[in-house]
Amino acid sequence: MISIDELQAALISQPSAIPGRTMWDLLLARLWKLNSFDALHVFFESLTGLLVKAGKDQDLEPEPERGNAPSQDRIVLSRTSLLGVFVSHAQLEFERLQFYDSVGLWKNLIAYREPTFGMWRKRNGSAGKMSFDTNLQSWGQSWGHGLTELVYGELAEKEGFVGTVSTDDVERLLEFQVEEMQKFGNRIPNEVKAQLRGMAESRVTIPSLSHYIKFLDSWRSGDYPSSFDNLHRYFDYTMHNRDRTFYQYALLNLAILHADFGCHGEAIAAMQETISSARENKDIACLNFSLSWLYHFTKTHPQAMGEIGKGGMLGTEREGLAFLKAKAKESGMWSLLSTSLLSEAKIGLINGESVPIAFENIIKASHLIVTKNIKIVVGPQMLIQSSIFGRLGVMHLSWSYCELFLQCHADQGPFEELLRCTCRSAYVMVQRGRFDDAMARMDEIDVDSLRTLKHYQYWATFSGLLKLIHELHRNNLIAADHLLTQLQASPASDPDIAVTISMLQINLLSRRQSYDLALSALEDLATKLQNEGQDIYYRIRLLSMKAYLLDKCGRAEKGFSVALRAASLAHRARLLPALWEAMGAVSNVLINLEEFEAAAKLLGSIIPQVSSTLSESGAVVVYSDSTKVHECEDCALSAQTYSLLVDSHMGLAGQQKPNTAKRNEYMNKALEFIDCSFAEYSRIQDINGQCEMMAKKATIMHLVGDLMLANDYAAKYLDLKKEATSSYG
Repeated sequence: MISIDELQAALISQPSAIPGRTMWDLLLARLWKLNSFDALHVFFESLTGLLVKAGKDQDLEPEPERGNAPSQDRIVLSRTSLLGVFVSHAQLEFERLQFYDSVGLWKNLIAYREPTFGMWRKRNGSAGKMSFDTNLQSWGQSWGHGLTELVYGELAEKEGFVGTVSTDDVERLLEFQVEEMQKFGNRIPNEVKAQLRGMAESRVTIPSLSHYIKFLDSWRSGDYPSSFDNLHRYFDYTMHNRDRTFYQYALLNLAILHADFGCHGEAIAAMQETISSARENKDIACLNFSLSWLYHFTKTHPQAMGEIGKGGMLGTEREGLAFLKAKAKESGMWSLLSTSLLSEAKIGLINGESVPIAFENIIKASHLIVTKNIKIVVGPQMLIQSSIFGRLGVMHLSWSYCELFLQCHADQGPFEELLRCTCRSAYVMVQRGRFDDAMARMDEIDVDSLRTLKHYQYWATFSGLLKLIHELHRNNLIAADHLLTQLQASPASDPDIAVTISMLQINLLSRRQSYDLALSALEDLATKLQNEGQDIYYRIRLLSMKAYLLDKCGRAEKGFSVALRAASLAHRARLLPALWEAMGAVSNVLINLEEFEAAAKLLGSIIPQVSSTLSESGAVVVYSDSTKVHECEDCALSAQTYSLLVDSHMGLAGQQKPNTAKRNEYMNKALEFIDCSFAEYSRIQDINGQCEMMAKKATIMHLVGDLMLANDYAAKYLDLKKEATSSYG
């Protein structure tokens, strides 16, 4: 609504037909001429005089106003013109108002024109404080009188103009809120909820869409009974008014509701009925969305595939994606087409297929996003690009894509994508040893957005996962076990997080030296991933973990074939960080078999990508500040690789004759690698790794006969143990 100040600014410079008066002067006089509730009724009744007589569109003679003779020079409006329709509609709506609402309109008119009282008083000296109501003025009433307080008392308490709203206004506002909630996945802000509650109390007719708003808010808050009840209420009204046209959308919302609360069987049954209803009503948009949702749901929850049979309604993965792409092209649903292309790229990565084909699908989706301006798909596109660069070992690019989304596109898509990007960025920081920065990044997320239960659970689970990694590095096994128990109390909604938590459990068991339990948990997890067709990256990592566990059990030779299989799969799928970890596992077996030279060459071939570079001669060159030279930027992997280089070079030194230059050269290199490994372990605060490096350094000093340095390093080892014990009680 236009404010009184805006009207004044627009009309004060416009001359009128009366000399010396502006349009603003005439409007001001007209506003204050309405000096009673009766005058307001007279004004609306007189609006008929602005229109031609009913049924005589050619006759320009206006209908006479009450108490006025018709004017021959007055412009009248046709009842079919825009202004004529507006005037007729305004008069009709006023006549339909109930007494309470018409009194409210009168009071709001008083509040609306109140800022102009000073200007009106300058033009009309007889105007007083009670000029807004001629009845009170003629009776000599004032503020504080019982009658005045009874009728207009609330005007003295309210500040400014309080506009009335119609049912249409409320419905448009509710539609906007629904659109925003569905777009960003958040709950209604408390301020907006208070305004909606105030509208409901103003006796305006509230549309049935308010039940849908309550459904969305209850759903986001995790109140399953209330959301279920409000959903049924909304669609009961909708079905009553619109027959079965919107039946499929009721089922669609019901399916998504069941899925979010873990009722997977009911969700799939409701979605199947949605698809059947959409086909019956020929609702292509609903049909395509339902098929896409069903596809992604069965990918996220493979165990639910048993509910719909092998292959489901969409057949195999490839058949389902091909069908969705074809339907999206036919109906012009470019958002669905771009999402299907990104899903195809993701399938290729999960199955370890061609990386160039994955990039091709991502570029196709990116072209659609740019040309069709599909802002809502920018988040998934950048997430998958971040993922693919992470799999290629280029972590700075992976992190950069997350930062690019957070800085430039965070406000253009669902909050869920913002949350995932933030969590991935924080995870990369933890890998770099920046735990405090990672937790600060997690705390940057808007608290109001975390009022949604699903978002809060994801944020809380990921924050707990980062803390668990940190406590494992610090070797605080009691705190780690407590965090692990909390994380396992409720199943993670994201399969990747669930797998990572299971792998950290194996790490915890290994640090406790419960190798039998660790191997048993590893085998169970590997079987589960194999049956569900999960990401090949995690399956490769489990193979490498198994090889290291077998080494700790004293059966390193048995892990040789396992490590080779992991390296072969990682090389074929171009999963470079997994390949380097597998090559480290192979080198560890070679060291146990006393094949030190082969192990050193193998480690020397991967160390450039892990943490250092090669000189032109092919020798390993370690930078003085090696912590700044990371392509993979995984401190744990770098530290482990350097530690294996220490073992291999000490093995080579042991094969040389005492007091020879070659022996001393190998031992000096081993000392350099110890410093590099200790620096990497220090960045992630891995106490066990730091102590291991100090123990190795003390042993080397003892071998070369420098007992003073050996004692110093042994003392530093004890200090590290003592400091770690005191830090966590």
